[in-house]
Amino acid sequence: MNSFNHQPSLAASFKSVSGLVRSDKPLSDDDIIRAAPSVFAESAHESRSSRYAYIPTIEVVNGLRREGFEPFMACQAGSRIEGKATYTKHMLRFRHSSQINGEEANEIILVNSHDGTSSYQMLAGCFRFVCHNGLICGDTVEDFRIRHSGNVVGNVIEGAFNILDEFERVDASKDIMKQIELRPEHQQAFARAALQLRYDPEENIPVVPQQLNEARRFDDRGTDLWRTFNRVQENMLRGGLSGRNVKGRRTTTREIKSVSENIRLNRALWTLAEEMAALAGAN
Repeated sequence: MNSFNHQPSLAASFKSVSGLVRSDKPLSDDDIIRAAPSVFAESAHESRSSRYAYIPTIEVVNGLRREGFEPFMACQAGSRIEGKATYTKHMLRFRHSSQINGEEANEIILVNSHDGTSSYQMLAGCFRFVCHNGLICGDTVEDFRIRHSGNVVGNVIEGAFNILDEFERVDASKDIMKQIELRPEHQQAFARAALQLRYDPEENIPVVPQQLNEARRFDDRGTDLWRTFNRVQENMLRGGLSGRNVKGRRTTTREIKSVSENIRLNRALWTLAEEMAALAGAN
């Protein structure tokens, strides 16, 4: 039986907006190209030199598919530079059938561009079915960077299997977080630290820590570190929180759409959670 036929109970099984597509089923090429056309760029941007070995990302995607890794999310960054949008940075999240269970799926994240802003980068991630939310696992698993030269497809596939072998460490970190109960003041401290990661402390912070700790669904209520981390991560990255700007006017926090900022914040929040887990274990 193919594990990719597993269908969690979700309010929406497919989401497509400008620059992003996410589904419960493996994405087709048509799904990906609507949200991330730079995956299919037919050449490198004109700024690249002759030493740049151009391999379209879709060739790498197909190589991963042949090895049992299927894409479930794709997005790309925007560009204000004319003619650069079809080459810009993009991100895809893959799952292997061996890494799916009832509540979560470990994911391999692939980042690339064809305009020189990114080499091939591979990171470990985790997807929570209950909220359709994708996490990135800090530095629990070493990420891989692959230059645009040599056997790119083979090197990416090798990197994917290396990350796959390390997911036991990710699962162990999650289990530890789920076992640690936090007092209200510790939950607030986590959210306060998260706000410092998102905003410049010298500038206006439009929301208060308590807002990051608000659960968006019943399953996210609880006092353990895992659910605290997930509440804060989702509220910060998805935005939509009401607040006040520097002039005291009403404002709403924005969703993080930048690929680079999504990765930065996700990794920093995971590291923050692991550090809090380590402190709890030392006491």
